Amino acid sequence: MKPYAWTIQQCHNALSRREISSVELTRAVLDRIAAVDDKVRAYLLVTPEVALAQAAAVDARRSAGEALSPLAGVPMAIKDNMCTFGTRTTCASRILHDFIPPYDATVVERLRAAGAVFVGKANMDEFAMGSSCENSGFFPTHNPWALDRVPGGSSGGSGAAVAAGEAIYALGSDTGGSVRLPASFCGMVGLKPTYGRVSRYGLVAYASSLDQIGPLTRDVTDCALVMNAIAGHDRRDSTSVDTPVPDYTAALGGDVRGLRVGVPAEYFGDAVEPGVRASIDGALRVLEGLGATVAETSLPHTRYAIASYYIIAPAEASANLARYDGMKYGLSVRGADIWDTYCRTREEGFGAEVKRRIMLGTYALSAGYYDAYYLQAQKTRTLIKQDFDRAFEKYDVLVTPVSPTVAFRLGEKTDDPLAMYLSDVCTVTVNQAGIPGLSVPCGFADGLPVGMQLLAPAFEEETLLRVARAFERASDFRRLAPLGDEGS
Repeated sequence: MKPYAWTIQQCHNALSRREISSVELTRAVLDRIAAVDDKVRAYLLVTPEVALAQAAAVDARRSAGEALSPLAGVPMAIKDNMCTFGTRTTCASRILHDFIPPYDATVVERLRAAGAVFVGKANMDEFAMGSSCENSGFFPTHNPWALDRVPGGSSGGSGAAVAAGEAIYALGSDTGGSVRLPASFCGMVGLKPTYGRVSRYGLVAYASSLDQIGPLTRDVTDCALVMNAIAGHDRRDSTSVDTPVPDYTAALGGDVRGLRVGVPAEYFGDAVEPGVRASIDGALRVLEGLGATVAETSLPHTRYAIASYYIIAPAEASANLARYDGMKYGLSVRGADIWDTYCRTREEGFGAEVKRRIMLGTYALSAGYYDAYYLQAQKTRTLIKQDFDRAFEKYDVLVTPVSPTVAFRLGEKTDDPLAMYLSDVCTVTVNQAGIPGLSVPCGFADGLPVGMQLLAPAFEEETLLRVARAFERASDFRRLAPLGDEGS
């Protein structure tokens, strides 16, 4: 197996034994990017000079006998909506085409401290608004499993990079499924932590009450290792929760005997493709074989989830994106007066989907419509959370598909926004309730990966990781996308 196909643990072991240097490992990943990214297009920006300098610094620290983090010297990708000091951060939008942040996001700070190697900024749907990575202001990303398919969104570049061997792991952000959907479509592990568990400071906001940063990795252990590095309280984020952070790897050895698994009927309707349903059913049988009990349950307000999400998220986006007016940073298209400058800048800088969501959100918040739309959506959100609260009184975890379908073809849904929005039907409830959700590979349908979604009460990421690791040991659908050599 070539180094770019290793897990974090394999990288760490090889580096610790001096079988490879961080510079050599980083060059292997950069060579892989050069070989395949013209087909995958996972990156908006590749940073070889930064990466090699960071790798050389880790090698020097290791040679000096310093004890290092498991992430030290391991190449990774960062979704391009997380601020990186001195490195361009665009949110895949032309309105931020030349923006270079003067500070790091907290997660970037923490990864720097852990010795991570940053190979580049991953492509995404513009301002994280999308389910397919086709809404990037620059170019779409292709799924490494089938280049005519989408990788999922909005963290499509992050998922595709890890699946294609162009990064050992990556960070994404998840507002309504944007870590879990690419993980499912690309055959990776993806975790959306509990709201408040990982700092959002330096994450360019889409919908502030829903956004959360999470890892995309090749296996469950890697996911736990990244969470150990990025989770924890941050006083610069007013929504960050000040609770102790466990060692997430400590939960990975546990079994699932006696685990109570609920299967919400609302997530298994006619829209779920037969191959997806068969993969989830097979995964549930594996959990039963490991000693878990499985029973059907109900989350009755799920049917309102898409409608309420697509009022709340655009409403928050319309407020968050008001700052992009051509006055302080980013694109500025000068007009006849200040109002003309605003209009010209936003017209040329934002893509069609971002404009659509800004208009939806502004309308929902406007005088005379606030109570009818935004207020009702927030009430529905409360009902959705209460559904989960009741379910977790009976069950330790819930199991659903991540998506009703496998990865769909590029261009298949771009002319039908509602069909695109329905790709998120299994994931948006998790953000509305603020609970953690994890996607783990559980099979294939039509030759494409299928992800099983595991859900747990707030701040019980350890439970998700324990269950996912037990399932992974018993089944193991891990592999890189077959881009000609399968990483061999």
